[in-house]
Amino acid sequence: MVNFILDGIYTMNKKINVYKGLKISSLIFVIALSSSCVSNKKIAYFQDIQTVNQAKLENSIAFTEPIIQPDDILSINIFTLNPQSGAIVNQAAANTVLGGGANTALASQQVNGFLVDRNGEVELSLIGKVKVSGLTTYHARELIREKAAVVYKEPNVQLRFANFKVSVLGEVNAPSAYTLPNEKVSVLDALSLAGDLTIYGKRENVLVIRETNGKKEFGRLDLNSSDIFNSPYYYLKQNDVVYVEPNKRKVSASNSAQIQTIGVIASVISVIVLAISNFK
Repeated sequence: MVNFILDGIYTMNKKINVYKGLKISSLIFVIALSSSCVSNKKIAYFQDIQTVNQAKLENSIAFTEPIIQPDDILSINIFTLNPQSGAIVNQAAANTVLGGGANTALASQQVNGFLVDRNGEVELSLIGKVKVSGLTTYHARELIREKAAVVYKEPNVQLRFANFKVSVLGEVNAPSAYTLPNEKVSVLDALSLAGDLTIYGKRENVLVIRETNGKKEFGRLDLNSSDIFNSPYYYLKQNDVVYVEPNKRKVSASNSAQIQTIGVIASVISVIVLAISNFK
């Protein structure tokens, strides 16, 4: 009778130990699974947009034209009443090879334009050297039109950046350097070109690196907040770098395979606990 009672107690202890082992392994699996999940509060952009005063959005930071700097490449075309005379200037543009592009992330791209030299000047046939650094494309266009009017009758000048480039790095789907056809580019435009952020991108702390007069500037943007529209870094300038850093969940669970591995480990732990209990 005593042996029967002792055997019952022993069997009950084994069941309790097995139950504890299964409970522990299940807890490990749940923790691993929850760590890989990303809250919607971390993903959605402009979460406060419904509560923001409309007047605040209407008075958000205005776009300012970028300033021409040395090493920029300008697309300059002069049109005259005599098309052949204007062609002399237009054919003089040099071909420069740049890496990356809006459509091909790694392919080289040939840019046709005039290089702004280290003195901030471009050299145009029959017109000579024109200092354009420190000017917007609008003011540079007017200056070249004035100088071209000395040589040509009623010239029409078109001028824009040929190498307006921004780089997008980090947790985006298509990191690359993108050469853009226009100057008005926001950080949202750049991220769209890069295929948007991955699920592991840190949306509340996007870094913009900018060089102004040889000095580096660093701006932080929170994509979850409408305050981004009032940031001086909302509109990008040529050669800006946008970096999206990974969030903590990138480290803890980078893909579903890792979750499956943790599940297998949890099952192995359960088997080991069961085996130990049987040997006791």
